[in-house]
Amino acid sequence: MRYSGIANMAMSLKPQELLVLLKVCAHPERKFTFAALSKELSMSAAEVHASVKRAVVAGLAVQRGRGDWQPIRPALQEFLLHGARYAFPAEVGAVKRGVPTSYGVPPLAGALLGGGDAPVWAHPQGSARGPSLSPIYRTAPQAALADPALHQLLALLDALRTGRARERELAGKFVLAALSGLDAAA
Repeated sequence: MRYSGIANMAMSLKPQELLVLLKVCAHPERKFTFAALSKELSMSAAEVHASVKRAVVAGLAVQRGRGDWQPIRPALQEFLLHGARYAFPAEVGAVKRGVPTSYGVPPLAGALLGGGDAPVWAHPQGSARGPSLSPIYRTAPQAALADPALHQLLALLDALRTGRARERELAGKFVLAALSGLDAAA
């Protein structure tokens, strides 16, 4: 495996890697630049670039050339299903106004009977009220408000991070389908 000059750097994953990777996965037809990702995710270009470097080192993305990279979907699926909840646990807080997440967002919203209010990411532009949940990264709520496809993937990630067994199982099926380009109902 080649590390492109970063073999001596001690790197560990940060939660923003998942935000960057899921944004790209949400729009497989697009070719993102670091500047475009930076703007759409409310992150600096340096943060996006560093996230991609860490994702490549971790085996969640592959880099073919300068600025030419893409997520490795099977590796990302495996990490989301089996590692994200341990590496980046979510904190549940007080009831607040915010952006719905987890089982408060389709496809889980239509597939599960929620027991009470669905969790939200605290945000002034939010449309719902519920127990607050820490987002995977501080800019995730704003990015989700601007991108429904990304919102859906982030909500599924939150269900994997915080849900009970049934919620995690169903969220896992939807994540696999979304990242494979299949219909989860099939």
